[in-house]
Amino acid sequence: MEFMEVVRNRRSVKKFRAEAVAEEDLKDILEAARLAPSAANIQPWKFIVVKNDKKKRLIGQACSSQEFVGEAPVVIVACATSRGVMIGKYMESWPIDVAIAFTHLILAAWNKGLGTCWIGDFNEDRIKELCEIPPEVRVVAITPLGYPVKVPQATPRRPLDKIVSEEVFS
Repeated sequence: MEFMEVVRNRRSVKKFRAEAVAEEDLKDILEAARLAPSAANIQPWKFIVVKNDKKKRLIGQACSSQEFVGEAPVVIVACATSRGVMIGKYMESWPIDVAIAFTHLILAAWNKGLGTCWIGDFNEDRIKELCEIPPEVRVVAITPLGYPVKVPQATPRRPLDKIVSEEVFS
């Protein structure tokens, strides 16, 4: 697929076919995340691939009972393994770095015909317990991954002239 077509057509998917995700596709998707840029090239991320049905269901429950998460063939937990570096001397880079890598992963998945849904509402302590994540590591995002039952309709986006200004904030 052409890149802008991937960006324009990507949707958040909440219903997945039971079909397993092809290992080669999963590898390519994770490779896209690996290649993402990060501040000072720290690459402060780790991705946990979960396929165990019981663990996936428990993760879905830990995502504020968003049961669809655990119904996907794969669940991916994105973690920040370090605090990264300071950006502009006021902000740590790790949330941004992991978000960039996770975006690469989500777009690569859509390009392979796989659906995802960025989950930010979860009980981090419970996810850490389920995935045996060390205390110093942060869970940044979670996504179910699988072949969509159907592609949802596009949600409205604000027009470009409402989100872009030139030279000054307006």
